[in-house]
This record gives sequence, C-alpha cells and structure tokens, in this order.
Amino acid sequence: MSLGAPPVQKFFESQRLRISYWDWGNEDKPTFVFVHGGYDHARSWDRIVEAFRDDYHVVAIDLRGHGDSDAAIGSQYAIPDLAIDVVRLVEEVGAPAKIVGHSFGASTTLIAAGTFPELFDGVIAIEGTHSLNPPEFMDEGMGPNWLRMYADRVREYEDMTPTVYPTLEEVTHRLARQNPHQRHEWVEHLAQYGAKKVEGGYIWKWDLWVRGRTSMELRREELERFWANIDCPVLLLFASSGTGRAAQRLDAAPLFKDARSIVVDPATHTVQHDQPERTIAEMKSFLASL
Repeated sequence: MSLGAPPVQKFFESQRLRISYWDWGNEDKPTFVFVHGGYDHARSWDRIVEAFRDDYHVVAIDLRGHGDSDAAIGSQYAIPDLAIDVVRLVEEVGAPAKIVGHSFGASTTLIAAGTFPELFDGVIAIEGTHSLNPPEFMDEGMGPNWLRMYADRVREYEDMTPTVYPTLEEVTHRLARQNPHQRHEWVEHLAQYGAKKVEGGYIWKWDLWVRGRTSMELRREELERFWANIDCPVLLLFASSGTGRAAQRLDAAPLFKDARSIVVDPATHTVQHDQPERTIAEMKSFLASL
C-alpha cells in the first residue's frame, strides 16, 4: 500500500489517562479530527486521510483502551468519558475543528459536538446513530432487571485473557477472514497497527474490557437532546446492509439543526473500508458545502 509521509505520534493527558494520537502536520490549516470505531485504532483511517492531509491539519485519535492509548483500568468505556477525551484533543490541536467518526467513534463524536458545539464547525458521522440500550427494557427503563443483565454480562469479562496469535501473519489472516473483500495489503496495514507483540506472539491492542460498556450510560431517547444541540452542519453516512443497520436511526436527520443523510450502497458497517472512494467523495462534497 503506497501512502504519503507517515504521521507523527503524539500524546496528551485526559482524565489521568495518556491518550495517543497521530498528526499529519500542516498546523496552519483547518483542523480535521478522525475518530475510529470500537476495537479499532487511529491508523485505520490512513487510506482516507491521504485525500485530506494537504488541505487540513489532520489528526487521528486512539480512543482510550485502543491503539497505544492507556486502558481505563478500574473504569468504564462510556461514551461521555470518551467524548471528553475527544474534546481535550480538539483543545490540544486547535478549535474549531471538523470531525469524522465511525460507529462507536461516531456516537462519541456526536455527543462531543452536542456538548461543546462551539468547538466544532462540521461533523461527519458514519453509522453512529445507534444505542446500546436493550430494546427489551425500553418500556421499563433503567431498573433492577436492566442492571442485573449488565452485571451478569460484565462479570464474564473479569477472567478473560486475550488470544495470543503466534505471528503477525496469523493476526492478518484473522482480519482477512473477518474482511474477505479487503485487499491483502490493507489488511496487513490494519494488523500492523492493531496488534502488539507479547511473549509467545501477538495480541490485539484494544482492551477486552471495552466490551463491558454499560448500556445505561446514555439512554436512547437522551441522544436526541445532544443531536439537537449541535450548531454546525452534520453529514450522516449509513451502510446499505450489514449487522449494524437495524440499530441505526436512519430517520435521524430531522433531529439535528442542520443535517442530511446518505446511504452508501453497497456497503456494510465499515463504510469507509468497503467504499473508500465513495466515502471520500461524500466527505469532500460535504466539506466544500461548509
């Protein structure tokens, strides 16, 4: 895979955690922040960043518990906390910023922009209008049954140990099975930055406890209050298929002050990987409209 000059890795502190981010330079250009999804890492954006690095000061964050950022030991990976990490990054590199997020990162991005609207002047959310709230408890709301379900689930993670892959090639093969339509050189790139060497081989960098996020952090109906408080234009990109489609609010655009939705077809949940050229084109068109 042929990319331009590599970015520089930098760090900042947020809520006593050391957070990693990657900086492609051009500090005199408008700030453009990239936020990856769950179980992913900042360098998964490299292919998309190439289309914007000349016109923007591009930075990509490793969310807490992902990539080279600290794990939140003894804490949770709740969206409100991650949103504060993203805000700290924007304050670090320069506001107002344009920002794009995917999935977990897109949900975080929308909460950050709805809480600190003055720091953002354009938001792109790829598959980020979902909620962790279990549908079976929507009528009941937060209560003993809801908490018990969470307690039973999260306790299962306490004794989990990461799978050790003997070689980086095995990590690549695992990713290739998960993404059979991706070019091998791109999967190799994702594996290179998504795994770390330990005794006996390699493990994923992301903290297994990320799976233990509580579904009570933000209730489904509360998300709309954050969305409505975003002052800048918003682009919502949705996949035409995939396991995450049913959880997305495809009708979310009217809940924002200024938003439009686009469905990318064909594409699954990882729209930016399935359709990188189309994703870049839609992002560029949106940014030009600002």
